[in-house]
Amino acid sequence: MVYRPIRYEQMMKAAEGIDVRARRMFDGMAIYSGEKMFAYLVGEDIGLKLSPNDVKEVLDMDGAELLKANPQAEPMRDYVRMPRQVLDNFDTFVGWVQKSATYASSQAVH
Repeated sequence: MVYRPIRYEQMMKAAEGIDVRARRMFDGMAIYSGEKMFAYLVGEDIGLKLSPNDVKEVLDMDGAELLKANPQAEPMRDYVRMPRQVLDNFDTFVGWVQKSATYASSQAVH
């Protein structure tokens, strides 16, 4: 059986124009641009890897928090669980997906 998070189709549509691939990881699905992971989908949540300034901006929105791969996990550094106000506005969501992919692509491999 193929695992597909609830918001998988939304994520793939928002990432059109970006070279992306998805891979199952832990309890969710990792989304990559090239070799760089920039999003993580788990359940109904989408977490995006963002720059420190963008993390601060999103965390000021109602419902945003650092993403956890599961309820018992530590928060994923640099990944913000996007609030419903972003997820429910496709154009806004696309903008954040583009920021996330661009930021992740600019990061050095560790």
